[in-house]
Amino acid sequence: MRAKVSAFSIAALALYPSAILLPIMKIERLGHHHESSVLGGIWELVTSGNIFIAAVIFLFSILFPLFKLIALVELTWLELFSHRHRAFTYRMMEWAGKWSMMDVMLIAFLVMSVKLSGLIEFQFGLAIFSFFACVSFSLLATIAFDPHALWETS
Repeated sequence: MRAKVSAFSIAALALYPSAILLPIMKIERLGHHHESSVLGGIWELVTSGNIFIAAVIFLFSILFPLFKLIALVELTWLELFSHRHRAFTYRMMEWAGKWSMMDVMLIAFLVMSVKLSGLIEFQFGLAIFSFFACVSFSLLATIAFDPHALWETS
């Protein structure tokens, strides 16, 4: 269990920077071209005054999924801390995992592409592949994770 979860989590973490930094979508409307990354989109929301929406997207689509992946690596591979710390990390990972929305965001992109197909020229950018793989590895790590195994061998 530990090897699988660690491998999936590390793979997701390796893909994570490209998933949020590379252009995830390219839009053409009335001859104007625009491409944006996930992090760039959040910054655009901040600069346009939508700070609350930017903060919500940052927390639920970037910070919580990142914390969950780091916590999975710490729990299954590093094992640096005491039982008490690992129990706290597990509880926080479970809490953050319930709020992380990377997979929901991917579905939202797909729905958006269907809805906007007639109005705007819309293409996925290179980050969509990293994003999809990152979400897939994150889900596989979550599925393979067995919290009971943490306490059996320690």
